[in-house]
Amino acid sequence: MSRPASWLLASTLITSACSANRTETGPSPDVLEPPPVASVASTPASTPTAAAAPTENASASPTTRASAALEGIGAPGNDARDAGLPAPDGGTDAGDAGIATSGKVYVVAAIGDSLTDARSHGGGFLDELKRRCPESRFDNQGKGGNMVNQMRRRFARDVLGEEGGPERPAYTHLIVFGGVNDLYSDKTAFRSVPKISADLAAMYAAGRARGMRIVALTVAPWGGFSSYFTDARGQTTRQLNDWIRGRKAAGEVDHVIDAYALLSCGVPHRLCPDYTKPFMDGLHFGPRGHEVLGKALYEAVFSDCR
Repeated sequence: MSRPASWLLASTLITSACSANRTETGPSPDVLEPPPVASVASTPASTPTAAAAPTENASASPTTRASAALEGIGAPGNDARDAGLPAPDGGTDAGDAGIATSGKVYVVAAIGDSLTDARSHGGGFLDELKRRCPESRFDNQGKGGNMVNQMRRRFARDVLGEEGGPERPAYTHLIVFGGVNDLYSDKTAFRSVPKISADLAAMYAAGRARGMRIVALTVAPWGGFSSYFTDARGQTTRQLNDWIRGRKAAGEVDHVIDAYALLSCGVPHRLCPDYTKPFMDGLHFGPRGHEVLGKALYEAVFSDCR
């Protein structure tokens, strides 16, 4: 059976998008080059050397995993703007399809790396939110190859509309999804957890200062990226994710979505196989993974949208 052209072009498009974006944001790690398929398939999963982040039973359904990942996460905020429009007639069918027919209109910015950047086949979770919240706005500010210090440098321009950037709306929410590019390479070894967390915290605080509700995502599983993954990097990933998970209790963010727990299938650091297709690098997840992540965001944060 021949593979679709989109599958064959996926890695090339990710590489070109990340390279193009790097010129805008300064030095960054090498573009994520997918290892040979054979090396991914033959590399055993690493055994955690410390208390690992919560993982799910391999037999658990996606719904069970989503419920576990969302446990204890806050309810939707009450500060979104309401356009005051009546709900459309015949909303039952749309509601059954997961599309909001009444509620609030949200205006959301998402900042991230290639997993968010639509030019590198990222950002599908935002498309899922747009489908479910057709009257709300979800602006994609992902740039492939970005480390979080680069996201922080362009935050004022791309999210706040300052420093010569285009005018931006008054966002109700900010989604922050980054960190893997800081973790995966010897070239980014200087990017320690304290440095990464400081840059994330600065973006959380800047968004809150503008009245945005902050949605923090943990780093997704990337252990299948076997050319770069090591036990030590897995430990650093766990430490960073533990820090991110604690930001809601610390009062620094409004919601935490545990992308690591949502997108793994009981095997530490590994994406669920069904979520990686059509990519084979063990780091980028495909349409099914984005659908799961978008559904989790909707249920935890935007379920009262329209």
